Amino acid sequence: MRPQRKEIAELVERANAGDDRAREHLLKWLEPVVRGFFIKRISLRPEIDDLVQNTLLRIHDGIGSLREPGSLKSFAMKAALFELQDFYRGRYGPKERVLNDEHEPDRLREEIRPSTSIDVERALGALTPQARRIIELREYGYKYAEIAEIIGSTEAAIKMQVKRAFARLRDILGAVAWLTLLLLSR
Repeated sequence: MRPQRKEIAELVERANAGDDRAREHLLKWLEPVVRGFFIKRISLRPEIDDLVQNTLLRIHDGIGSLREPGSLKSFAMKAALFELQDFYRGRYGPKERVLNDEHEPDRLREEIRPSTSIDVERALGALTPQARRIIELREYGYKYAEIAEIIGSTEAAIKMQVKRAFARLRDILGAVAWLTLLLLSR
């Protein structure tokens, strides 16, 4: 059974006070949430268990520094995001290089020039701070109703802002892709 916001805050306070059962209850509740986060982003892979375990360790170690006991889910999603970034950086990759892989990165570097890469972070920077925050909360797995509560708005307004933000991002990334194709065709 999923605990309510007030129950979560109480469990966090008890866990910070040294109650191991409260901490264990929180981690058991967060495990399927974190697992779903990774499965949604990278599908079912052998690394999922490692990502979930490392995220739960981050949460376990950092729960004592949680300033607002009611913000456990956002804290957990941020820990999961850090693990996902580590995954994309190759932390969870194979330790041995396959013979055929030796020359592959060189070939790719020749084909893709740095000036043609798309910087999603810059594209997100074109959004208003509130729109960016809403998109980030959405990416962390928050539902529209939860985002509306956090932002202090209505669910309908949040949905409209998400729609507009995605339209803006689509326009920006479309223009960058068009310019990239133009540059590559020269």
